[in-house]
Amino acid sequence: MTATALRAAGHRAPRSRPLLARVFLGDADDPRWARPALWAVLAVAFVLYAWGLSGNANEYYAATVLSGTQSWKAFFFGALDAGSFITVDKPPLALWVMGLSARIFGYSTWSMLLPQALAGVAAVGLVYSAVRRAFDVAGRTGRAAGHVAALVAAVVMTLTPITVAINRDNNPDTVLVLLLVAAAWFCLEALRTGRLRPLLLAAFFVGLGFNAKMLQAYLVVPAFALAYLVCARATWPRRIGHLLAAGGVLVVSSGWWMVVADLWPEDSRPYIGGSTDNTVWDLVVGYNGLGRIFGEGGAGGGFGGGRGFGGESGAGRLFNDILAGQISWLLPFCVVALVFAVLARRRGLTSGDGPPGAAWLMWGGWLVVHAVVFSFSSGTFHPYYTTAMAPAVAALCGMGVVAMWQAYRASRSWAWVLPTAVAVTGAWSFVVLRRTPDWAPWLAWVVLGATLVAVGVLALARVRALVTVRVTAVALAAAVIGGLAGPAAYAVTPLQSPINGTNPTAGPATGGGMRFGGQGGMPGGGQSSRGWRDQQGGDDQPAGTAQPDRPARPNGQNGQTGQDAQGGQPGQDGQPGATGQPGGGRGGPGGGGNDAMADYLVANQGNATWLVAVGSAREASALILSTGKPVIAMGGFTGSDPAMTVERLQSLVSSGQLRYVMSGGGGRGGSEAMTWVQENCTAVEGQDGLYDCAG
Repeated sequence: MTATALRAAGHRAPRSRPLLARVFLGDADDPRWARPALWAVLAVAFVLYAWGLSGNANEYYAATVLSGTQSWKAFFFGALDAGSFITVDKPPLALWVMGLSARIFGYSTWSMLLPQALAGVAAVGLVYSAVRRAFDVAGRTGRAAGHVAALVAAVVMTLTPITVAINRDNNPDTVLVLLLVAAAWFCLEALRTGRLRPLLLAAFFVGLGFNAKMLQAYLVVPAFALAYLVCARATWPRRIGHLLAAGGVLVVSSGWWMVVADLWPEDSRPYIGGSTDNTVWDLVVGYNGLGRIFGEGGAGGGFGGGRGFGGESGAGRLFNDILAGQISWLLPFCVVALVFAVLARRRGLTSGDGPPGAAWLMWGGWLVVHAVVFSFSSGTFHPYYTTAMAPAVAALCGMGVVAMWQAYRASRSWAWVLPTAVAVTGAWSFVVLRRTPDWAPWLAWVVLGATLVAVGVLALARVRALVTVRVTAVALAAAVIGGLAGPAAYAVTPLQSPINGTNPTAGPATGGGMRFGGQGGMPGGGQSSRGWRDQQGGDDQPAGTAQPDRPARPNGQNGQTGQDAQGGQPGQDGQPGATGQPGGGRGGPGGGGNDAMADYLVANQGNATWLVAVGSAREASALILSTGKPVIAMGGFTGSDPAMTVERLQSLVSSGQLRYVMSGGGGRGGSEAMTWVQENCTAVEGQDGLYDCAG
C-alpha cells in the first residue's frame, strides 16, 4: 500500500528518531518500556551465558579448535589434530566460528566460548524481533501487543534451562539454533511482505545450519514449507515455484562443503570421522542420519538406543525425569495456546492485533516436528538436542499470552482458556520440582501457591467483571512466578559450577536414567584398568590453567573429582568413550606417571608430524590440549572408525611422520595394525603400552 492509501485507511506512519535513539529507545511509536525491557533481557541472557566460562568445554571440540589455530587445512576440514589425520564427526561451521575467534584473540577457553554466548544472546534478540514483526501487518507498526508477545518470548528463550547450559559449551547446537532462528525470521518476512528474497535467505540459513549439525537443521523445513504453501501472498503456482527456488538454494548452501570434502583426494585430506567409507555423504545418511532415528538398527548405530542420555523413546520422553527440567516446563502452555489458536481461527475469534495464522503455523509446526522426532528417535539422543525446541516454545508462549489475554477480556465464553493454561503450566512445574524434593524444596510450594492465586484472581475477576489494572497486575505477577520460577531456578545452576562438556544440562541431579552435568554426579562406575587413558584423575593443577609453554585444557578437566571424575563417561553423542575421565595434568590423570608419559613423548618426538597414535579421540583430545601437539586418533571418536589400516600405519612410520603408538583401539583395522606394531616396534621401557616404531 502507498503512504497515501495507508493514511486514508487510518494508518499513521511511524515517527522517526535518530539512529542511536532508535537503537536504545526504539521507534518513536513504540511503547516507552519496550526497547529498555529488551536490552534488560539481553543483558540477563549475556550474564547467564557468559558468566564464569573458564570452567566449561567439550574436550573433543576444544582440541579441534586448537588444531584449527595451528593449521588452516585442519581448520577447513574440522580435523581433530593439526596433522589432519581424522575429522570430528560433525561438519565444521560451528568450529569455524570458535576457531576464528581463537585465531584472532589467541586460543583460550574464553576466546572459544565467548562467540557461543554471543550467539545465544543474538538468538534471543532474533526471536524477539521475529515475534514482534509478525504483528506488523498492513503497514501498522509499533503495536503494544506485538511488543508484549516479543518480550515474553525473549524471556522464555533466555530462561530455558537447556539453552543456558548449551550456550556455555562448545557443542555446535548453539550456532545451529541461531541459524535456524535467522531462517525463521526471514521466512516470516517472506510471509509478511510477499517477497521471494527473504524466503531464499531463509533457505540459505537452514543450509548453513546443515553445515553445523547436518540433518537436524532440516527439522524446521516442513514447518517453513507448509506455512509458505498455505499462507503466502501469491498464487498457488507462484508459491510452488518459490518453494522450488528455495529448495535449490537449500541444496547449494547445505552441500557445498560436503561436495568439496568428498571430491578432495583422500590421500591429501583427513579421514571423515564417523563414516564407514571416508565420505561425508556416509556421515550424513549414517552416523548423523538414520543412526540417530533408528539407533543400532540404522546406519551409524547408537549407544544403548539413546536410553543412557535421554531416556526411553516414546510419547513421554520429553516429560521424563531426565528431560522434563530441561525443556518441558512450558510445553503444556504451548499445547493450550496452539489448540486455542486453531479453534479461535475456525470460529472467527481472532483480533486484528493478534498474531497472524502464518506465525502460528510456522512456530507450531517447528515445535510439533521436533517433539515427534525427539520423542520417538531410537538412536543416540542427548538432552541438549532439545535446545532446538526453545525458539518455538518461546514464540508460542509470547503469542499465546497475547491471544489468550485478548480472548479473556473480550469473550466470556473463551475467558476460561487463559486460566486453564496458567493452571496446567503451574501444575506441571510443581510436578517437575517435586521430583527432586531435596533441591530447593520450598520452590515447588511457592509455584503452586502463585498458580492458585493467578487462576483464582483471573476467574473471580472475569465472573464479577473486575478486569482492572490492579487485578491484572496481581494475576500477571502470580502467573509469571508460577510459570517461570522453575525454569529460572534451573537456568542459574550452570553458573554455580562447571557443566559437563560432553553432555551439558542444567538443574539438579534426577533419579531417572543416566544424568551427566549440571549439579548432578556421574553414576558409579568401575575403576579403570588401562594406563593413562583410563585412569581416574588427580588434581595436580588448577582447573583451566596451563602447564608451562602448553595450552590450558578447557573444562578444567585435569582429573576432576565430583561429577566428571567418577566412573565411566559415555563419549560424544552417545558413543562409548574411554572408561574413565581422560583429563589430568598434561595428557591424563594420575599426576606424575602420566605427566611423565607426555613429557617423554614431547622430548622424543623429533621431526615426526604426530606426537603419538592412540586408539580414540577421547585419548587424543586430552593429549592435544595438554601438549599442543598433533595426536592421531586411530579409531576416531568412537574408537571404531576404520581410519587406520596396516598399510597407512606402515606408510606413516616409514616416512618418519609417526614414531610412537599406544596400544589399544584403532578402529576396524586396529587389531591388524596393533598386531603389526607389536611385531615390528619396540615396547618402551617404563611406559606401559607405548611402542617405539623408529628404526
